[in-house]
Amino acid sequence: MNFSRASGILLHPTSLPGKYGIGDLGDEAYKFVDFLATAKQTYWQVLPLGPTGYGDSPYQCFSAFAGNTNLISPQKIVEDGFLTEEETNQKPEFPILRLAYERFRLTTSVDLRGKFETFSQEQAAWLDDYALFRAVKKSQNQASWQNWDAPLKLRDKSALAQARESLREEIQAQKFQQWLFFRQWNELKNYCHSKNIKIVGDVPIFVALDSADVWCNPSQFKLNEDGSPKVVAGVPPDYFSTTGQLWGNPIYNWEQMQRDGFRWWIERVKATLKTVDIVRVDHFRGFAASWEVPGGNTTAQNGRWVNVPGKKLFNALKNALGDLPFWAEDLGVITPDVEELRDSFGFPGMRILQFAFGGGTNNHDLPHNYIKNCVAYTGTHDNDTTVGWFNSQAGSGSTRDAEQIKREREFCLDYLKSDGKEIHWDFIRAVWESVADTAIAPMQDLLGLGNEARMNLPASSSGNWYWQLREGDFSEEIAERLRRLTEIYGRV
Repeated sequence: MNFSRASGILLHPTSLPGKYGIGDLGDEAYKFVDFLATAKQTYWQVLPLGPTGYGDSPYQCFSAFAGNTNLISPQKIVEDGFLTEEETNQKPEFPILRLAYERFRLTTSVDLRGKFETFSQEQAAWLDDYALFRAVKKSQNQASWQNWDAPLKLRDKSALAQARESLREEIQAQKFQQWLFFRQWNELKNYCHSKNIKIVGDVPIFVALDSADVWCNPSQFKLNEDGSPKVVAGVPPDYFSTTGQLWGNPIYNWEQMQRDGFRWWIERVKATLKTVDIVRVDHFRGFAASWEVPGGNTTAQNGRWVNVPGKKLFNALKNALGDLPFWAEDLGVITPDVEELRDSFGFPGMRILQFAFGGGTNNHDLPHNYIKNCVAYTGTHDNDTTVGWFNSQAGSGSTRDAEQIKREREFCLDYLKSDGKEIHWDFIRAVWESVADTAIAPMQDLLGLGNEARMNLPASSSGNWYWQLREGDFSEEIAERLRRLTEIYGRV
């Protein structure tokens, strides 16, 4: 798929301003879309939109299909007539969704009931499983399905039938919440389209062990008889960590997936492309080979590379779904087979300006080495902010020593002809003026925020995913400045 010259901003909806603890799909989301339109941007890039579990990571979701109900706007539920303004202001830990469901049960609106029924029927292929999974999980004090009693854990037919019966109300409540999420999301997406803005979503290559996906499709994963993982995913030691990263996700049983024509993947990507316009394929190198660590290991050091039939998978997806609007997240240990896989489908890879200033002038993250068919970033959700990176000290979450930091900083200033006073705008300009078809900056970089606004530190388990904008942060002045750069460098 060809991408014309354009640009956009990376901002997860949880980071929008909001008075309910995190950002949601209400008024501030629409204001942000207006901001993007004023700044003549083409893309709004988000992280995965699924329901998050332990640690709130959008890369560890309870489902690859469901939406994160914490993003539901209480304000919009008031507009639907299921809550009063006053009730939303009490803002306890979201029993307002429970209250909204109780009201919905009593509604006489044929229109709303009909829309809910239609949604439930159209999405039944994943929704029935997911709603049952969440209802059982709730009845088990949110314990991982790995710790449920054997009949439920291993999906004994009569145990499942009994659960469906006894948890019927909770199952309906879960479906209702998903309906609210997708109703609000689709309205926002339509608004984006009315402003000529496309949404870039994110498909994490792996799913969480504690997810409806693994519990309902055990044959699609490398699991032991008791449902525990034989091997788990991670990456070997790298830029972010000396012991590698142990993600702990179960690994696909690719032989089984191939036998059934990659059915699960086709359904997953189809659902994602109904929700977003373009997909950033996370950990793309894992489709050539993945780093498999024996289940039970505590670091990722003892893993091994195991080949994956990525070419067959993408061909199956292409045959089923047509053109694939994919961006490949090709960071990390990239071998010729990964490049060959990416290029054979024409997927643009990623370039990260923060990685550009170590390793000499041949570094492929330096703008003079970019190619047209790539997506160039100032930094990603896994990097420090540009200002944070520029001011970083050895030892504070950095794998670079003081000498290396000094060298990179000097080369950076030299290369960008910068005095460092507005290093974030110098980064944005460098990426925007480059030959790359697509240029993206995280919202934090537009605002010139430091390390305190970092979204995620890979290989750390707490303090991530919490950053939030303040009201008024997307100002006219910043929109105007970004618009000028976007026009000058032909990205409108």
